[in-house]
Amino acid sequence: MNLPLRERKIDVFFAVLFSAFTVTSLISDLLPTVGVDFSRPTGNFFVDSNYWYAHDADPLFMHPPDWMRIVTGLSAFVYMPFYVVLVFALLTGRNWIQLPSVVYATMIVTLTGVVVFGVEFFGDPATRTGNPAKFLAFNLPYVLVPLLLLVRMRKPLPFTRRF
Repeated sequence: MNLPLRERKIDVFFAVLFSAFTVTSLISDLLPTVGVDFSRPTGNFFVDSNYWYAHDADPLFMHPPDWMRIVTGLSAFVYMPFYVVLVFALLTGRNWIQLPSVVYATMIVTLTGVVVFGVEFFGDPATRTGNPAKFLAFNLPYVLVPLLLLVRMRKPLPFTRRF
């Protein structure tokens, strides 16, 4: 029997964070995916927000090669809808979300935590972050939270226990 949501506070925590990730996927990752140039401020909130973040912290995001546009496209068109389903499943205690959560967490940790972070910190100097603290402040949650979700979903019937 699943525990009621009030006894699964970790799921409320995840639901809040993944709701925020839904918004950031739309605001941030959609722009480079569809080719919006945000290499300079324009007066548009979304463009200027991405410029403010990327101009000194994320040259790879600001001038994405094709492979990076695929990564941002996954966020905008695959992860974002998954976040909506995940939030629903977390709040309603749907155990069928366990396997998709493991697949998602594995994908994002590999693509973001290994590939993107690897290029940003050890790649060509033109793609390296110029502001590691800002880069990590904005991007580390997208690796750490899925890792925590992976821990949460480690055993069958995750909603029958508090964590």
